[in-house]
Amino acid sequence: MIEQNDIFEAAEARGMVLSMVDDALTLTKGDLALSCDLSHMIPRVKAGKLPHEMLVKAAKIKGAGRAAAGAVGAGAGGTRDGAACPLTAIDATAGFGEDSLLLAAAGFSVKLYEKDPIIGALLRDGLRRAAQVPELAEIVGRMEFMEGDSVEAMRALAGSGPGPDTAPKMTGLAESSAAPTTEPPDLIYLDPMFPQRQKSGLIKKKFQLLQQLERPCDDEAELLAAAIAAGPRKIVIKRPLKGPCLAGIKPGYTLYGKAIRYDCIAIPR
Repeated sequence: MIEQNDIFEAAEARGMVLSMVDDALTLTKGDLALSCDLSHMIPRVKAGKLPHEMLVKAAKIKGAGRAAAGAVGAGAGGTRDGAACPLTAIDATAGFGEDSLLLAAAGFSVKLYEKDPIIGALLRDGLRRAAQVPELAEIVGRMEFMEGDSVEAMRALAGSGPGPDTAPKMTGLAESSAAPTTEPPDLIYLDPMFPQRQKSGLIKKKFQLLQQLERPCDDEAELLAAAIAAGPRKIVIKRPLKGPCLAGIKPGYTLYGKAIRYDCIAIPR
């Protein structure tokens, strides 16, 4: 894991520059600049819009209670078996946290993992600033950035990964010394990079730097196996509309959009 003090050097090694611009950690290369700004998601997390988000529909947990207190709308999230505790989710491939924000808005308590340290630094800074936005503050309070590799974290939940001394370190918006939970999450969300997306001519200019940092998933079978072993109630996988199933495993069912789809795997407990 790259230490925080080394993030700036890591960016330089890739021919990029990390710096603070108007209170936002910003990655630049030539005339391209990129920061994590979740404020554009505000319209999508409003009560009238959120339930119609395809991810929120895909993330619904059968048998869950009503949406958790504080949720923006009656979406996917809820309570576990009628208890007061909210449903939990792991976003194993968080990127800039937009999908995690939708899950948190629906009531899930979400742990966000991002393997690339530079993207992770931008994400953490984006969460810091989003917590200061009135329309997002309560939602972001249910989002927690986790340092470390999600595959290792999910293996640890299954009891086959690193022990307490080597488990991923918790670095949420508020510093915490709590040990990683051993309770299986209710939902695991996977959105691994796929080569077709990296080559797409539809990529917006401002995201070109992000595409240079992201790498296609090098072991889909490992990622999916770790997610299954972690024992969630459900796994939701974001895929290109006509792309292959992750690791060749057919889902239980699929929700289709115009350009993407969500493959859903329900796991009985």
